[in-house]
Amino acid sequence: MRIFLSCQQARKKHNIPAYSFWETYLKKGIEEAGYEWVEAPDVDWAEALSYYHPDDLHKWRQRTWNCVLSSIKQQHQNQGIDLFLGYLFPKQIEIGAVEEIRSLGIPCVNFFCDNVREYIKVPKEFYCFDLHWVPEFKALKMYQQAQLNYIYAPMPVWISKELRTCEHRENYGVSFIGSRDIQRAALLAQVINSGIALEIRGAAWSSDSHISQNFNLPSQNIWQTAVNQLKYLKTEGIIPWLRKIQAKSQPTIPDEVFADCVKKQPNGQEYTAIIQQSTISLGINRYPSYRYPFSYPNTYSRMRDIEAPMMGACYLTEWTEGLDDLYELGEEIETFSNAEEMIEKIRMLQADPKKRKKMRCQAQKRALTEHSVANSINKICITLGLHK
Repeated sequence: MRIFLSCQQARKKHNIPAYSFWETYLKKGIEEAGYEWVEAPDVDWAEALSYYHPDDLHKWRQRTWNCVLSSIKQQHQNQGIDLFLGYLFPKQIEIGAVEEIRSLGIPCVNFFCDNVREYIKVPKEFYCFDLHWVPEFKALKMYQQAQLNYIYAPMPVWISKELRTCEHRENYGVSFIGSRDIQRAALLAQVINSGIALEIRGAAWSSDSHISQNFNLPSQNIWQTAVNQLKYLKTEGIIPWLRKIQAKSQPTIPDEVFADCVKKQPNGQEYTAIIQQSTISLGINRYPSYRYPFSYPNTYSRMRDIEAPMMGACYLTEWTEGLDDLYELGEEIETFSNAEEMIEKIRMLQADPKKRKKMRCQAQKRALTEHSVANSINKICITLGLHK
């Protein structure tokens, strides 16, 4: 079976949050499933994520989808295309183009993993797809309410076979890898203040590594700011808007709190080694959102909840709905719901090397056998009635 893949491939590096691993994970996962992937040459999907002006996005969509349609028609005529699989954001989607692909008899599926964080209902741009790959348990209700076809399947993660071992030396301590945000900072500050030694790697944790979280956002005048505030108020409602205003007066946690914990950002090889070889690898599933009180943040399962166990990590992550569908909690991975539980679980795992080793192997076995890209692709094929 041949799958036409559109998953944030890029022709050059863009100043946007990390995206390149999606291409590797999906392509390698499709190959491992025994399928063939094809793509449109000279298309830069990630480019659109750096555009914010409507005119720029319109030009990008016209240029990109004309190239995609031409490539699909040619390849479909020559060898056949059985499935279009995308990881596309709403602003990347040209509805008419997707409908034209479907008119060729090619079913179209879209994977999207920021439903919970970004939206309160399914974007209208997504309605044109035949099937939706939804990895967040909390997002399922959105698709049910929209009466859209979906499959609930894990985040697509693939690791090379030589890394699929759970016998790891513990060369690092209690590690978290990820950029700084106000929720992560508040949580980890409580843990550090309890006397737990952490190793933190990622952007913006120290004064010499601060980055803007608003990549390539254009400057705004007073009128633009006012329009955006009114738009936000209309979209989100009065309570989130008030929280957004109040947040400006909230004190920030000083960089000095993290000074002894911050390590240099890892490259690709170092990233894998740290995840695998840490005494405990941490996951944090909360995120900043004015839809929720700061002290009671919302959570959803992230890619790390698949990636770390698949790499053979001793994994401690923040509890959220759906994790018990993925693992046997307390046996394969451990979870926490607040800073106090996180501290307690860290100390428990630090004192029990046999449990750490057992968790590594059991969680990895579960992730590799049940949560692979190959399994998800096969589930899509069964749902759509496709065959190899």
